[in-house]
Amino acid sequence: MLQVHRHPRQSALTTRPCRIYCATANPTQVIVAQTDLGRGVLGVVDGASPLGVETDTDIAWRKDLLRKLGYKL
Repeated sequence: MLQVHRHPRQSALTTRPCRIYCATANPTQVIVAQTDLGRGVLGVVDGASPLGVETDTDIAWRKDLLRKLGYKL
């Protein structure tokens, strides 16, 4: 259960800064909603629809390339 503690003298209109860290190279979007009580972040959409499905041949090619580059699988 989430509990929010507020000081009695705090204004309900005080803005609250928020940082969201998203470790990705994909394009992102932030979903924000507004109610009578204020605004809030609902979530982050990360990435795009896949361009295709990796076949067994694609997997073998990718693993071979990684081995040539010195990456251990």
